[in-house]
Amino acid sequence: MLYPLTFQPIFKERVWGGRNLQRLFAKSLPPGPPIGESWEISDRPGDVSVIANGPLAGKDLHWLVENHREALLAGARLEAGRFPLLIKLLDAQEKLSLQVHPPADKAKELGGDPKTEMWYIADAEPDAELYVGLKRGVTKTEFERKIADGSVADCFHRIRVMPGDAMFLPSGRVHAIGAGLVIFEIQQNSDTTYRVFDWNRLGLDGKARELHVAQSLASMDFNDFEPPLIQTTFSGEGGVQRRPLVDDPLFAVEALRFAEGAKTNLPADRMHIVACLTGALRVRGGGTVVALSPGQFCLVPACVRSELSTEGHSSCLCAVAR
Repeated sequence: MLYPLTFQPIFKERVWGGRNLQRLFAKSLPPGPPIGESWEISDRPGDVSVIANGPLAGKDLHWLVENHREALLAGARLEAGRFPLLIKLLDAQEKLSLQVHPPADKAKELGGDPKTEMWYIADAEPDAELYVGLKRGVTKTEFERKIADGSVADCFHRIRVMPGDAMFLPSGRVHAIGAGLVIFEIQQNSDTTYRVFDWNRLGLDGKARELHVAQSLASMDFNDFEPPLIQTTFSGEGGVQRRPLVDDPLFAVEALRFAEGAKTNLPADRMHIVACLTGALRVRGGGTVVALSPGQFCLVPACVRSELSTEGHSSCLCAVAR
């Protein structure tokens, strides 16, 4: 019954957003407000992705989880009874808040959910950067003092990035996305974010956005100094090369690069999310063919044997939940 699935994106207004998702990926953004996020595959309360293709069009992802869990996910664990991953595109035309997500051992007492994630840089302006982890030697006492005097950004490790760079962000790693970046984000299904500092700006409602200093301090890993970008490279013979990006107990992600006319089978009995980065891909399985262009996503249920193929050069991300 199941087949490779596509979903209707859910657009989110953000004070730091822009219009690049339309420019780069032909997203049909609503007119007017800055759009910072496109939730491409989501099973969050109030924000559940609706299937866009095939016989199940109009059904949603949570319905799939409730009615076809084993066929969809095989042995992958649910996240609070929901689909385990949340997949987004981010358009940061201004800096995001300096923030942190609570680790599992702190989340419950703080009233939130843990959130581990990874970023893949799709587009970057010259000198664009990430704020990730602390500068070596920064102490909790110094961090708290600089929160009070408004200079806490000085405590952050900053890394210049370009398209193709990737960063892993376990829960507890303090971070922010700098201005001028478009990012593919693959994360644990959570929407808990604690803001440390928001550059003294106002939200879309004209009011200062809420900060969560106490929760942030309780969540942060103060021994997390100057984490590097993911250092892996592509390897493999033939028309498909692979680059492992994340191998975590929650999820794994790899990048694939296809030569002209190349194809590969996805491993059986495991749910996959395919995100097209460049070129054009076809996902074939369950009697269905899905064509993907950059910025489009496909969920391949665990029960579906599927093939990725391309006519020209292309690349994608493949993610699996565990």
